[in-house]
Amino acid sequence: MMEELAKVPWAVIAPLIVVQLILMIVALIDLRKAHATNGPKILWVFIILFTNIIGSIAYFIVGRKQS
Repeated sequence: MMEELAKVPWAVIAPLIVVQLILMIVALIDLRKAHATNGPKILWVFIILFTNIIGSIAYFIVGRKQS
């Protein structure tokens, strides 16, 4: 198990994980502040949390209502 973890290219994966977490936090904060969204807010919470980076990007492209 430890040998497999040592082979993982962490220099590539770590920045992706950080970007994913930042996008998820920003999307959840924006969702909380939004008065209206395209679809129920609770659905967007689950999409953002469980589909990782794709869910956050989908929220910013599709989920936000344009004023």
